[in-house]
Amino acid sequence: MNSTPSLLNRILLTVLGLMLLAAGILLVLLATVPPVGAWWQSWSPGIWDGINQAFNATRFPGRTESWLWIVVALVLLLLIGLMVAWIAQQGKGRSNLLAAEYDPGDVPGDVRIGGGVAEQALKHALAGRPDLAGSTVATYDVKGSPALKVRLLPRQGVAPHLLAAEIAGLLAALEAVVGKETPVLIHIGAGARTRFGRAERVR
Repeated sequence: MNSTPSLLNRILLTVLGLMLLAAGILLVLLATVPPVGAWWQSWSPGIWDGINQAFNATRFPGRTESWLWIVVALVLLLLIGLMVAWIAQQGKGRSNLLAAEYDPGDVPGDVRIGGGVAEQALKHALAGRPDLAGSTVATYDVKGSPALKVRLLPRQGVAPHLLAAEIAGLLAALEAVVGKETPVLIHIGAGARTRFGRAERVR
């Protein structure tokens, strides 16, 4: 429901993970396999010589400094800017507004209901249920309209369709109180807490 770039996040994490894995494997091989260490010792000096030649060939006229350092600094600044923009995209779409209507009554004006009203009401209704290992409620802005996302972690043995029906009843009651229908996404998931958590008995 939010605008977090999930696909881009997965691609970046995959690339970063593969790079770290390759670096780790190389370090292990360098420490444990003598032929790999000998290859590295014969290969790395050539790389450093090439880097030094590149810096020597790009010196400012009459100076010892290379303009490649300016390029490196600009690339680093660009990379920092991209990282800041990427971080800013995480978790976007959250909203603090559940409903807004114009009231033409004795005192005309806008009537606004914050998303925290629905979140706290549903959290209070779901708290202490023995059939749930956890639950979260959040308000999002979807194409300019408020919407709710209810994430549930049922315990083992709990029928998802029955749980969804009960939550739908709570949401219907909430809509009756608010006086406006709100799109809702009910996400029923599973995790370590649901697999290893011991269900409480109800007497």
